[in-house]
Amino acid sequence: MQANLNNYKDLQDFGNLELLARQVVEGFITGLHKSPFHGFSVEFAEHRLYNNGESVKNIDWKLYGKTDKLFVKRFEEETNLRCQLVLDVSSSMYYPEKDFNKLLFSVYSAASLMYLLKKQRDAFGLSCFSDHLEFTTPAKSTVVHQKYLFAELEKLMLRNKHGQGTALASALHEIAEQIHKRSLIIIFSDMLEGGTSEDQLTEIFSAMQHLKHNKHEIVIFNVLDYQKELDFNFDNRPYHFIDMESGEELKLHPNNIKETYLQGVQSYYKELQLKCAQYKIDLVDADIHSGFYPVLQAYLIKRQKMA
Repeated sequence: MQANLNNYKDLQDFGNLELLARQVVEGFITGLHKSPFHGFSVEFAEHRLYNNGESVKNIDWKLYGKTDKLFVKRFEEETNLRCQLVLDVSSSMYYPEKDFNKLLFSVYSAASLMYLLKKQRDAFGLSCFSDHLEFTTPAKSTVVHQKYLFAELEKLMLRNKHGQGTALASALHEIAEQIHKRSLIIIFSDMLEGGTSEDQLTEIFSAMQHLKHNKHEIVIFNVLDYQKELDFNFDNRPYHFIDMESGEELKLHPNNIKETYLQGVQSYYKELQLKCAQYKIDLVDADIHSGFYPVLQAYLIKRQKMA
């Protein structure tokens, strides 16, 4: 029986990231066929409609016999879409430290998207940033490239770096300079670049504008532990909080600052939502406890709009 790997609790039996990604995607596709989203198709990756005037040598005549429509077999080198997956690997992404964290959620989500992109003959690249752009590759659609990126993602799962800040703006400027063909840029980040100030948002969206100027489409998956980081839902007892990027420590009772915290966070995320709407950027909630299917579904919706 196929495992349901929408939830991180089902992951512990799967050590291989490629196998895990395949199980996630196949489970997701099975669910699509049983849901109101059955109109989305990943089968089209294998074929495309025949265009009048082109060679008939690649027509799938068996499929014509079944559907009475002319379809052309799609080959490895044919690419529908270029996608650059951008992962925030700064220290704040290791929260919560003793549980399934934001970085692992991003890695599993990115691996699942790579598997789906490859299935659809789309090209994909990977970029990782902390306080600088650590790693980046061009977009390709080959099996060798996919395996290489899975290996890089598995390396991320093994590391545990503290004290590394976030520089999303500078990383996006670098990525914008390197990607010359129109692409879908998918960002996995908690969007907490050293805090929640408007100045930092201005810098980030200046970089987003650089990408938009180059005709790229952008989706931000806002990866957070929503219960803790947005709702500030902690037990009624004193806590010792440590900033994973700066190392700053604070001992306090959550109830004493909850109201102020919530006001600050809600104000910041309202501004984030407004700026995304202004720049026509998709901002998608990605709660690490809500599974991977919402990420895949949001991607398919975006892809269908770009088709």
